[in-house]
Amino acid sequence: MKFNTYLFDFDGTLVDSMPTFASTMIRILDENNIAYGEDIVKIITPLGYKGTAEYFISLGLDKPIDEIMTLMNSYSLYEYENTIMAKRNVAETLKKLRENGASLNVLTASPHIMLDPCLKRLGLYDVFDNVWSCDDFGTSKADPEIYKMAAEKLGKSVCEVLFLDDNYNANKVAKSAGVATCGVYDASSEEYVDEIKGVADYYIYDFSELLK
Repeated sequence: MKFNTYLFDFDGTLVDSMPTFASTMIRILDENNIAYGEDIVKIITPLGYKGTAEYFISLGLDKPIDEIMTLMNSYSLYEYENTIMAKRNVAETLKKLRENGASLNVLTASPHIMLDPCLKRLGLYDVFDNVWSCDDFGTSKADPEIYKMAAEKLGKSVCEVLFLDDNYNANKVAKSAGVATCGVYDASSEEYVDEIKGVADYYIYDFSELLK
């Protein structure tokens, strides 16, 4: 993979946070006796917290969006600030890519209140040129325009940017926007590996593969 501009997802790609994300979101549905399908995590992962709150309302959750998002934050924040760790070989690979002159950037559905403290604790925040939440663009990763907007901010054409994500839907949408895509293995999306490989240009099981 010969790219010089990278756009990384955060949850499940850079950090091992999908169990926290999934348990937080499902907890809210369970506490309110809202029925959901087996693919709930696959559906909500690219939506961001606000998009997920809106989706939960469509499932029948009778709460204001702000209240739902406050619950999400309160249930998750401690883990992001204190316990969630980087995935294997992420730190070493990012630093090596940076040394080789690559532009490294984050685009995630997670809000800055989760994102920034976690990356700073892990010593990774300053490795990136830009750390973006979907909130910064006013849309979600389910919208092809967000990838075009990110490329524009980077001063690149979409085809010059490699987007890496563990989620099937995010890879599919990014690919439709013209961005080069790379699926990333995560245990939470193991059952969708073949689907992700079907839409992504590349697929990695370990971050060290980016250096090959």
